[in-house]
Amino acid sequence: MRQFSGVVRLVYNLALEQRRDWWRQYAVRTGKSLTYVAQARELTELRRSFDWIAAVSQTSQQQALRDLDRAYANFFAGRSGYPTPRRRGVNDGFRFHGRECRIRRLNRNWGAIHLPKIGEVRFRWTRDVLGDVKNVTVSRDPLGWHVSIACEVESEAPEKRAAEAVGIDRGVAHTLAFSDGTFADLPLERLRVLDRRARKQARSLARCRRGSKRREKAKARLARTKAKTARVRKHWVHERSAGLARRYGTVVTEDLKVANMTASARGTVEAPGTHVRQKAGLNRSILEQGWYQFETCLRYKLEAAGGVLIKVPAAYTSQTCSECGSISKTHRKSQAVFLCSDCGHSAHADTNAARNILRAGTRPSGRAPVAGPTTRESRQNALAAA
Repeated sequence: MRQFSGVVRLVYNLALEQRRDWWRQYAVRTGKSLTYVAQARELTELRRSFDWIAAVSQTSQQQALRDLDRAYANFFAGRSGYPTPRRRGVNDGFRFHGRECRIRRLNRNWGAIHLPKIGEVRFRWTRDVLGDVKNVTVSRDPLGWHVSIACEVESEAPEKRAAEAVGIDRGVAHTLAFSDGTFADLPLERLRVLDRRARKQARSLARCRRGSKRREKAKARLARTKAKTARVRKHWVHERSAGLARRYGTVVTEDLKVANMTASARGTVEAPGTHVRQKAGLNRSILEQGWYQFETCLRYKLEAAGGVLIKVPAAYTSQTCSECGSISKTHRKSQAVFLCSDCGHSAHADTNAARNILRAGTRPSGRAPVAGPTTRESRQNALAAA
């Protein structure tokens, strides 16, 4: 498997170098542009010249060329950045056509899959394989090798459900706060244990001599701990997003730019930033919660279930009273306490914000609340008119 991933990575990087550095020479020599078809034709000649490349499945190498072609298409369409080379230890994987792989179940917990030019490999059976197998992807991370089986299953397109709606406020003290007054939090105790372990292993890694076997072992231990942390967070995100997609037809969240929110405050030498250490701690807390990952999983799960995800501007949602609509910074007494100085409404600050988010996303006009301070007299007139 390491040989397969290495050769496939080499083919991808060679094709990327050819498209990046030699496309002009190719166009002058042939009068055509470099495409997947042209590179697949040259792949046949490459396999004929080197036995160790021919020893790896041609399908996996063709799939790498298709990945590169799709990466360029996404770049020119503005959906992603310019393609970058694949690296060992980061992009270890390869893919087969589903028709080339035979899958059978051995018992309740184990199955076996036959991979071209590799043979039969046992794997942990975590779910049933339904429908037609389109492709099989074998990948590696610090915790070991994994196989992903993509299947095509016929099903009726779900209708948009007119079910219950919920507003969600994402935070640091509570990962998710719902408009019905409930909360959902990451298993932070488990993550803190793994974080302490990772810090200790990082100190041990720093004391190792570069190039030594001891350093490689310490590096692998640290990578496994980091991978476990990511797996705990990902498992929790999938569980919560799936539960919300099953229960609600409409979910409203804030339109948060997480990448901008977690940018460093360090600044430059000419214009250094302020409160750099405090901002770094806040960035770490935000990234630990997995806000963007949760939004990504929730979006596609809602689409599959016939629901809809609505995003509204985040401005003033934490300063607005969900009862009377007054907006003031003084309403937020602390991180957890919201007390309206006009109507006396009291609630958890995150719950109050989630209710404002729900109202902004489900009002008939579809417009967010008017952002900005208002006088008490104008608010009372507006309430009387309503």
